[in-house]
Amino acid sequence: MAGSRPRQQVRVGRLTKAHGLKGALKLELYTDDPERRFAPGAEFSLQVPTTSKWHGKSLTLTELRWYNGHPVGFFDGVDDRDEAESLVKAILWVDQDDSTEPDAWYDHQLVGLTVVRDGVDVGTVARVDHLPAQDLLAVDAGGREVLVPFVTAIVPSVDVENGIVTITPPFGLFEDIEDEEL
Repeated sequence: MAGSRPRQQVRVGRLTKAHGLKGALKLELYTDDPERRFAPGAEFSLQVPTTSKWHGKSLTLTELRWYNGHPVGFFDGVDDRDEAESLVKAILWVDQDDSTEPDAWYDHQLVGLTVVRDGVDVGTVARVDHLPAQDLLAVDAGGREVLVPFVTAIVPSVDVENGIVTITPPFGLFEDIEDEEL
């Protein structure tokens, strides 16, 4: 269709190992919203080697269960352990939806943005680290990596459209602090 843009895909999980005899697979999740991403009927594009019988195919989730705190998925057409084993290490992708919250971004939208402090470029977002307490923006500041807590008090503005992340970091985050002589 003329004028339409290509669908962006987001990696949401990886199949790590077969679980039981009925085709279930343990999952490693790459999403903070598994209830929405892994709802029954969710369809996933597969990233598998070209030699895999699953190459170019997709999977539809029938059920997600939790065993000892680990997610386990059941999928259409995967009815026994042998089928499950053939999917181990497959990466699951979904189409990116544009109905996200106004203050939520995918990592790929942030990486490469210019980081600005007091109107001055101080670096570029190299990656986003997801830690239990908070996310961090890894900023390449002239060959030096600075980890910036991704919280509103320090990152008040993200303008993906114009490629700018505005920061208000505390003193010492981007500059070396000299020891005062006593």
